[in-house]
Amino acid sequence: MSRVIWHDVECSSYEADLALWRELAAAAPGPILDVGAGTGRVALDLAAHGHDVVALDIDAELLAELRRRAAARGLAVETVVADAGDFMLPGRSFGLILAPMQTVQLIGAAGRAGFLRAARAHLGAGGLVACALADAFEAFDEQHVLLPLPDTLTVAGVHYSSQPIAVRDEGERVAIERIRTTLDGDGHRTASPNLIHLDRVDPRRLEAEARAVGLAPQPARTIAATDDHVGSSVVMLRG
Repeated sequence: MSRVIWHDVECSSYEADLALWRELAAAAPGPILDVGAGTGRVALDLAAHGHDVVALDIDAELLAELRRRAAARGLAVETVVADAGDFMLPGRSFGLILAPMQTVQLIGAAGRAGFLRAARAHLGAGGLVACALADAFEAFDEQHVLLPLPDTLTVAGVHYSSQPIAVRDEGERVAIERIRTTLDGDGHRTASPNLIHLDRVDPRRLEAEARAVGLAPQPARTIAATDDHVGSSVVMLRG
């Protein structure tokens, strides 16, 4: 359950991209594949708008929670436990394949190449692949000297907080450090470090990688920054 809670703390409050996914879903000529679906932030929203959605994630625990939430809301969302960088759904094709937030930056260069090949293989006629790319440095440059506010959530009387504390440049990728803390009703506090790596990938590079597997770049879209989250570029690719 801890992975579910921390996923929700750090991801579930983000809503700035939902309008774009709804727009693309409304124009999609077939079902939608949400890659890196987690607990269903995007998949459940699109299902609630009447779309046929398949949610794919490598973490079975997160998808189990997605199914529980879908059932509680009376929504039908199919889930698939698979690696974003190497998935195969025999006989299935999709009108829209989404990789929200930093999914394609989290899976490494080999994983990204595998994702693009798999997306191409599962893309239906007239379909679209849409990949969001976040700016990992934006909140830590010379113009943003204050740390971002922590992501927080209270569950069953326990307060959870995830505070970004540093970004380290590692050449082709960046390391983002967080401190995860909990505080229960008795005043007991825990703290633990968390580290993720994001590949340094801009739209031009991702578009070049996509061309190599037969996907055709379309004009990119943008998702504006909010007070709490950095902005994103969304690379758009057709088969």
